[in-house]
Amino acid sequence: MKQIGIAELKARLSEFLRVVQGGESIAVLDRNRAVAHIVPILERSGLRIRKPAADSPKPNKVSLPKPTHQKVDVLELLLEERQSHR
Repeated sequence: MKQIGIAELKARLSEFLRVVQGGESIAVLDRNRAVAHIVPILERSGLRIRKPAADSPKPNKVSLPKPTHQKVDVLELLLEERQSHR
């Protein structure tokens, strides 16, 4: 792992980011003490945006599902869930 000081990182940030993009990690030092690691991102996000198929319906033409008529207090469920995470 390459080690660099904060001042050097600030002066040559683009260069060091290219090194990280190449797969190498960098330790950032403040007075010879490691304070941060810059590491490459190995995986891309699972979210991909793509154009809809040519034959797909327009968004305002898609029919919505029929509402369910259940006796549920959504606010009560939300508060219950939030309380369980404390």
